[in-house]
Amino acid sequence: MEHWNVLLVSHVVAALYALAIGPIQILHSRRDRIHRTMGYLWVASMYYVCFSSFGIITEGHFTWLHGLSAFTIVTVTLGLVSAIRHNIAAHRGNMIGSYIGILVAFGFAVGVPGRAIPQLLATDPASAVFVAALVLLAVAVMYVSLFRTGSREVPPPSRSPLLLGKNKL
Repeated sequence: MEHWNVLLVSHVVAALYALAIGPIQILHSRRDRIHRTMGYLWVASMYYVCFSSFGIITEGHFTWLHGLSAFTIVTVTLGLVSAIRHNIAAHRGNMIGSYIGILVAFGFAVGVPGRAIPQLLATDPASAVFVAALVLLAVAVMYVSLFRTGSREVPPPSRSPLLLGKNKL
């Protein structure tokens, strides 16, 4: 496995992390502190996966996956800006689309025999399973720790009892 280096390993770990967080973000019904915190971590991992892909060049040139990375940088950014501007429909569309993009890239990375992940699965499946399990465990621990501390939703200013004069001490 001489072609495995720090960039490739960190790229794979960040991609696994983004793959694991994606369904939590999409299926989590409340858009609270958990969603925001996990979302920022997902965005960071997606940016890392996309930008690091430009350092992973096979056969001396870029592939369509690099085009997907460039497109995903744009869609993740649009999704983040949409969330900040409270355009939830655009946020949801861009983020789900970005997640579908990483699923496609993952399918290609795992499904093409000459690539590094299928070779690792063939030669050292225990290491691959161990790394995937560690990433899933890290995501689960993070989610549970955020969940245990509570959602801490902050009501909008107009509904705050202090601002409405309904504070009876």
